[in-house]
Amino acid sequence: MRISRIYLPDADGPGTLLALPEGAHGHLVRVLRLGDGAPVEVFNGRGERFAARLTDVSKRSASINLDQLLEPTPPSPLATHLGLVMSKGDRMDIALQKATELGVSEITPLTSERCDLRLKADRQDKKQQHWQGVITSACEQCGQDTLPTLNPITSLHNWANARQQPLKLVLHTAAQRPAWPAEAPESVAFLVGPEGGLTDEEVAHAQQQGFQSWQLGQRILRTETAPLAMLAILQHRWGDLS
Repeated sequence: MRISRIYLPDADGPGTLLALPEGAHGHLVRVLRLGDGAPVEVFNGRGERFAARLTDVSKRSASINLDQLLEPTPPSPLATHLGLVMSKGDRMDIALQKATELGVSEITPLTSERCDLRLKADRQDKKQQHWQGVITSACEQCGQDTLPTLNPITSLHNWANARQQPLKLVLHTAAQRPAWPAEAPESVAFLVGPEGGLTDEEVAHAQQQGFQSWQLGQRILRTETAPLAMLAILQHRWGDLS
């Protein structure tokens, strides 16, 4: 039987007793009907995971006892930073969920000229919390012990200006596919536009900041598909899917 995994940021070491959060209680106790002594796995998002067990289980609360520090699941040797222009509906959720499963290191939601999601300040905070939950749930499911960094929403121009990665790619349909670097880079930043695509000015600005234009084959991929295809290629070439 598969052991359930939960994220507890306060998990520091064996022997620690922690209160089970309400959401996890609802899933483990009310849905799965786990009781005292049931084994669970806990990770703290910083690369550590623990064998643990439920204790003091009741209808409204429960505790987690951390028993043993387990061998961590190592992150990918390739650090990847996804700059993704925001989109409406569930497209953004899907992209964040699957990018996490594919081992992305860092994600920055972006605004652009053709971005179809406009958020006021109060809604930005709620969206950030929601997206953080999507990433956390994906880590619980896929077995990744380190949470990808989710950065605040910023503009495409400011994000491109700040990138220092040795390999930087901007994905768009008018590009040619350049040759891969001879040596594996330590990190890669790549930019994915919205459903309407990046403007010529935005592509040119990225290129001025050292981004190479890149096209993923002959088919036009949706905004939630392109980052996943790129991550799979990068992880296969230099990461932990090789």
